[in-house]
Parts: sequence; structure tokens; C-alpha cells
Amino acid sequence: MENKFTKNICCIGAGYVGGPTMSVIAYNCPEFIVNVVDINKQRINAWNSNDFSKLPIFEPGLEKIVKKCRDRNLFFSLKVEECISEADIIFISVNTPTKTKGIGAGFASDLKWIESSARQIAKFAKGHTIVVEKSTLPVKTAETIKLILNSSKQNNKINEDTHKKNFSIVSNPEFLAEGTAIEDLQNPDRVLIGGEDDYSIDVVSDIYKNWVDPDKIITTNLWSSELSKLVANAFLAQRISSINSISALCEITGANINEVAKAIGSDSRIGSKFLKAGPGFGGSCFKKDILNLVYLCRYYGLKEVGDYWEQVVDINQWQQRRISSLVIKNLFGTLSNKKLAVFGFSFKANTNDTRESPSINISKDLLQEGAKLSFYDPKVKEKQIVIEFDKSVEEIFINDTALKAAEGADAIIVLTEWEEFNYLDWKKIFDVMRKPAWVFDARVYLDKENLKNIGFKVWSLGT
Repeated sequence: MENKFTKNICCIGAGYVGGPTMSVIAYNCPEFIVNVVDINKQRINAWNSNDFSKLPIFEPGLEKIVKKCRDRNLFFSLKVEECISEADIIFISVNTPTKTKGIGAGFASDLKWIESSARQIAKFAKGHTIVVEKSTLPVKTAETIKLILNSSKQNNKINEDTHKKNFSIVSNPEFLAEGTAIEDLQNPDRVLIGGEDDYSIDVVSDIYKNWVDPDKIITTNLWSSELSKLVANAFLAQRISSINSISALCEITGANINEVAKAIGSDSRIGSKFLKAGPGFGGSCFKKDILNLVYLCRYYGLKEVGDYWEQVVDINQWQQRRISSLVIKNLFGTLSNKKLAVFGFSFKANTNDTRESPSINISKDLLQEGAKLSFYDPKVKEKQIVIEFDKSVEEIFINDTALKAAEGADAIIVLTEWEEFNYLDWKKIFDVMRKPAWVFDARVYLDKENLKNIGFKVWSLGT
């Protein structure tokens, strides 16, 4: 096939994957034109804000890159149809939530936005277009996309342009950790590219070769690439659930979860990553992808395999309920007329993403027991917190400082490992709290002995 690739990229979806990924591509490939499109006007306006601190996504390093590239070779717009028609390569980076109804509800991915994107591409693309799956998708989704794209000749009026229209499908899953997404994009462990023809694989590979060592670029067939993303997230989540299950055993036996994690992580066969005990995994991917994997296993008759992976999610939910129960137990078995300060609402530090955050479920448990909750998170806005609850504002307070959140509180629950929590004036915080003042450190993050010396009663997970 003659190479007519003219370096015009369109990305459908300006969310947590599309925005940062396209920004890094534009930064490293100044000769490319990169258009990021979305139907969410508020999101696009935020990407185009003159105040770069108000970008819709907080990621260390992102603001600097967008500031350098935007309106030079990086553009955010609502012009979906126009940008599709001008693109040589189109990344699909839309949301794939878990289905809430119908066949596979609670497990299977809802592909309505994928289908919608494919239909737009089929209608408006011109000539040969490479379509790249960037969203996390079930295995064999490429077949669905291909069917829609190849149906465009039947759906559109036949003319010369229609005859010239053809598509190649490539799978290029993201392996980003929120909070380090820009570093992960700039210095990836690997870039995975799956496809059915060498030409398309080479075109996508050449984009990354502008800054990534070619030895880190792995090429596979389409189905291996699609499955690898689900399996990678399942394995990472499994490690988190595994170490969290051991944290409960440590508390009963007198062992220390940090010491156990260090001991087993020093084994080169195991490694130390993702062995940090805490309130469970969150974010948009882990739970969704594991449940998707469970659904696929059961769909293909592998019930025992599906049951095995579902336990990873079950342990994660159990850990959150366990933490809620421990808070209630230590506060004399009741939370009625008690105020609790919740430090951290994002699912991890260095991101403002609250999707599937452990703070949500734990906070809901505490509210059901009659507590009033006072939240502080350095990056999560008030609207993001309030929208997660059906409770009245009388039971939820949002604060702009940790000290203010702690005023009159019976306890502080640390649910996100923001660095600043280690440098707070804990003596001043102790002074403004009701006594006995508790700190529940669900991240095993704070200096337990220092807090005790100040006067706090302290529970630290796994110790």
C-alpha cells in the first residue's frame, strides 16, 4: 500500500487518556497536527482555558506540555466531523463503562460510545484511515468496529470518494497510572501495538519512535493486544487485593504489613511494586476491567476462571467495609452526633480523579451510621465530592484546609496519600479536635509514633 500518511491525527475523546496522550504526542512530534475532539463543551472549554491551572485533568507535568503545544500543533475542539474527515489516523479514546442493565449488566463493558465513534468515522473519514483503539476494550471489539467501518459503503451514497474509502484497525492500549501519566507516556515500560497489517502497525510505531526506544515497542496481533490490557490491570489489582488481605492478618498477629511487604518484595521473582497496603484500588480501570474479564471468561464457558478473578474485586470491597467497621468500633460503636474529617477524596495522590475512589464507599458507610463528614482534598473540587452523595449538605462539609476540616472532629481518616499530609501541623490539628482524638491511617502513611506522642489515638492499617 502506498504510504499517503500526512501526519494529521484526530483523537475522539478528551478525557483522562485522550487529553494527556495526545498532548505528549504533539509535544514530541511537532510536525504532526493533533486534534482532540469531544462532544462535552464544558470539557473542551476547560482544555482551552487561558488559566492553565484549570485544565480538566490534573497530572504533574501536563500543564507545561499543554501550554507549549496548544494552538501550535495541538487543538481541542467540538468539530468532531471536520477533524475526522481531515485525519489520516484516528484514535478512539472514549469511555467504556460497565453495563448497568441488559445482558452482562454489572460485568460487561458498555460499548455504545465505541459504536457511536465508529459510525462517525465510517461516515466522515476519507481515503485510507487508520483507526486506533485506545480505550480499554473487550477482546474481539475490533471485529465490531471493522464491521461498522466496512459497512460505510453500503450506508453511504456510492461515489468515487466512497470507493476510495478503506480502513485499518490497530489496538494500542494505554498503560498509564494516574498521578504519573505524563512520566508513563514520556518514558513507558513498553508500547503495545496490535494489528492485522504491517503497514498500519508501522505507521503507529513510527509515531512513538519519535521519543520511545524501538526496543520498547511490542507488536502483536489484534486479539493479543486487546486481551493484554485487561490482563495487565487484573494482575496489578490482584497484587493490591493480595497485600490488603494480608494487612488484616498482620493486625491480628502483631506483624507489620510494611515489613512483610518489604520482605516479600525483595524477592526478585515477586518485586516490590503494587505491594502497598491501603483502602483498596480505585480509578476507572481496575474494577471495570476485571469485571469485563470475568464476563468474558464466563461467556466462553470458563466459570472457574471467572470466579477466580471476581474474588479480586470482592476482597477490594471487603477491605473498604473492614475499614469502615474498624472506625465505628473504635469510636464506641456509634457515629451519631460525631464529626469525622476525611483527608483525601481522589482515589490516589497526584490526581483529581475520584472514579471508584475508596473514599466514596467508606464515606457512605460512615454516613449511614449517622456521622457528619468534613472533607479535605488538595485537588478535588467541592462539586466532585458532593455529587457522589445523596445526603443533605448538613451532613457533608467541604473545606479548603486540613486544619479547618479537623475543627471539632472526633477522628481523622486518611484515605489518600497526599504528600502534604506528612507535613501538616498535627499538634495544631490535635488542639482543635474533640477528645479523645483519633487518626485512622488507612494508607500506612503517617508517623504513627509522632502522632501518639502528640496525644492522638492511632489506628494504622496492617500494623
